[in-house]
Amino acid sequence: MPAQLTVAAADDRPIALFDSGFGGLTVARAVIDLLPDEHVVYVGDTGRYPYGPRPQGEVAGFAHQITRYLVEEHRAKLVVVACNTAAAAALDELQRTAGVPVVGVIDPGARAVVAATRSGRVGVIGTVGTIGSGAYQRAVAAASAGAPVELTCAACPGFVELVERDETRSDQVHVLAQRLLAPVVEAGVDSLLLGCTHYPYLARTISDVAGRDVVLVSSADETAFEVRALLRSGAGPAPRSPAAGPPTRRFLSSGDVEWFRRLGARLLGPEVATVEHVAWG
Repeated sequence: MPAQLTVAAADDRPIALFDSGFGGLTVARAVIDLLPDEHVVYVGDTGRYPYGPRPQGEVAGFAHQITRYLVEEHRAKLVVVACNTAAAAALDELQRTAGVPVVGVIDPGARAVVAATRSGRVGVIGTVGTIGSGAYQRAVAAASAGAPVELTCAACPGFVELVERDETRSDQVHVLAQRLLAPVVEAGVDSLLLGCTHYPYLARTISDVAGRDVVLVSSADETAFEVRALLRSGAGPAPRSPAAGPPTRRFLSSGDVEWFRRLGARLLGPEVATVEHVAWG
């Protein structure tokens, strides 16, 4: 691939991301920072969050609906399932049916947490749906390639709701974290994967409870690296040319758009200047 793309060779379609709410903004931030010339479209399905307690079949239906919307209405050249619960429920089928490349957050995160461990004792925390799906158990086993890795998983119901209410530093968060993280603390893990894109916003509390020597791993950066590699590989859509002009960043919510704008701007940054409403038929 040539170092400088011409406008004609480039792909001006946007990268699209979706999550049940705000958590996927961690992935959007990483994509924007790593690929600053790309158009980005982000859907936060706040009208139907949280996904974690819902049946996997229902979450899979949401994921297919949003992916179709992003491909058909926004001409997405690539879709990032920036939600661990949705990725666990639907990623494999989306990759077969979407018509464009679909990237999830589970495999990049699993590879990163295995690479970070020194003792071989690793942990994953996530929603009830994600942990119950077994997706991370399978991904960590694949990433360890037969190396002796001892995995401890813990479901953390309530964490997503606290982030969505912008309660990331309250006493309630600390008390809840002490109870929910007990299995990974007792297992003596030295690297802990935040297996939900909402959880980086609770990183300070999680670190306090898990122990400052425990490496916290977020899949956001690793997922952005995977997107960049795919665009540069020649096997998928091309990157957008810097010569094509300034990129656009669009944010949509199926819930309260003003709430999404206020909290989204705090969590991601000034790019969330306006938020559009999307209604599901």
